[in-house]
Amino acid sequence: MAELKRPVKDAPDGALKTRELKTNVILRGDCIASMNALPENSIDLIFADPPYNMQLGGELHRPDNSRVDGVDDEWDRFDNFAAYDKFTRAWLAAARRILKDTGSLWVIGSYHNIFRVGATLQDLGFWMLNDIVWRKSNPMPNFRGTRFTNAHETLIWCSKSKDARYTFNYEAMKNLNEGVQMRSDWTLPLCTGEERLKGDDGNKLHPTQKPEALLYRVLLAATKPGDVVLDPFFGTGTTGAAAKLLGRRYIGLEQDPSYIAGAKERIAKVVPISDESLLATPSKRSEPRIPFGTVVERGLLPVGTVLSDPTGRFTAKVRADGTLISSDYRGSIHQVGAAVQGAPACNGWTFWHVRMGKSLVAIDMLRQKVRAEMGPALQ
Repeated sequence: MAELKRPVKDAPDGALKTRELKTNVILRGDCIASMNALPENSIDLIFADPPYNMQLGGELHRPDNSRVDGVDDEWDRFDNFAAYDKFTRAWLAAARRILKDTGSLWVIGSYHNIFRVGATLQDLGFWMLNDIVWRKSNPMPNFRGTRFTNAHETLIWCSKSKDARYTFNYEAMKNLNEGVQMRSDWTLPLCTGEERLKGDDGNKLHPTQKPEALLYRVLLAATKPGDVVLDPFFGTGTTGAAAKLLGRRYIGLEQDPSYIAGAKERIAKVVPISDESLLATPSKRSEPRIPFGTVVERGLLPVGTVLSDPTGRFTAKVRADGTLISSDYRGSIHQVGAAVQGAPACNGWTFWHVRMGKSLVAIDMLRQKVRAEMGPALQ
């Protein structure tokens, strides 16, 4: 538990009276005051779903005249854009103070607010990493037929500075996407069915509850097991539920007691993944280095073995010193791979293949075999 001795005045309900970091809690109170009661540089990731400021001019009805249960709550009402911008700058400034230099911030919004939030992020010194388009596979129709169906929301992902060393689990995202690099357009359904929390009256408890699949992807992408995730607009606890499942710690900030009660009940039912080996996806960049010569001297690729690219267009032979020789070039697996293609660079481990039976297999398989055999000695 991190602790600073400076006392905190007027701490929100549930917050401690000293600047100490307690996790897996929901703090009731104003989000700005709550963040100001936390220690600096203590949070690994902030996920924020702030008020949309939808500026609704009246009730919306379906063609059958039934009322659409939209966002018309008091917390989404602001007098004007200036009031909304002032609020946005205040909570983002508070968030920046508590975010670690190695952390990142995600904020989600619609066309009503995301551009104003984005401008403020840049004004405060955040560095944009990506904007993610969450395409809703089951969006609400435009009942009046006066505009396009609003079928997406935008997430902005940013770090505290241009040179920040933030977390990005590239391999995990690639694996989640069946081995293909994850793109910045995500197609996921709205929160519906059993996942949607209901109040005592049978209506949805929160008008903008996000699907757990969305937070699952965000946390898997940008945090590590044990990291602290803060949500300043906690609502009914989607961020907390995903964090608990994935072995992350959470801090939720919320004012509405009915939302807090729903969130607590919901999170209590989540069974976390207890085996950490099932949570972490090692980065290839962090794996121990294996020289190609080690594969050769171990006899996994005998001297004189002919390697080729996947198409068989280019070939080269393995030399005793762990280099390759082709008809025109000699050098490392990377140098020769680049030279035969006329390319500036090449990952020789994935470019060169060896025939095993009827199949061509990337020589990277042999590197992984060496890593597995040598195990802890490489760490």
